[in-house]
Amino acid sequence: TEVNLVNRLVARFPDKHIRLLAPDLCMCATMYRIAPQNLAWVLESLLAGRVVNQITVPEETARWARVALDRMLAIK
Repeated sequence: TEVNLVNRLVARFPDKHIRLLAPDLCMCATMYRIAPQNLAWVLESLLAGRVVNQITVPEETARWARVALDRMLAIK
């Protein structure tokens, strides 16, 4: 989540001014439900060829999401 990312960045780069952009803190309840055992179950299911909890979006949305992900992963 954004809050956790900001906290990790603040800890890693104490000499930088890093802050949360949102003026009001709104914790993501869904992200906090992700536990290691649930993640392991999903990954094991994928390895076994079973897709669980698949989400589909319109092709245009998927295309722009891929662009955003590629740009984030390209940052070094």
